[in-house]
Amino acid sequence: MNIEVLKSKIHRVKITQAELHYVGSITIDEDLMDAANFIEGEKVQIVNVNNGERLETYVIRGERGSGMVCMNGPAARKVQVGDVVIIISYASMPIEDAKQFQPTIIFPDQNNRLIH
Repeated sequence: MNIEVLKSKIHRVKITQAELHYVGSITIDEDLMDAANFIEGEKVQIVNVNNGERLETYVIRGERGSGMVCMNGPAARKVQVGDVVIIISYASMPIEDAKQFQPTIIFPDQNNRLIH
């Protein structure tokens, strides 16, 4: 039996842009992607701390070191620049593997930069 478990999480980053007229997805600074173990095209859940909205989309690579977190396409209506969001991905694995699995969780600073 496989179960879904938390794989990666970027906890509390600020939305820096919202681009309604775009194909879709969320653009994330490549530094944040690497630290959180996200890959381009990966399905993610977005949880908006400010308004309670929850949605799913996929990740695209943003400029490294920019701090960018941009909601694109129709989902841009679910956020405002400055909103704080949590970005989550999950993985499916056998239950015995899941018991040992350690997710990657990062806590960027108020400017969407990694804390060292």
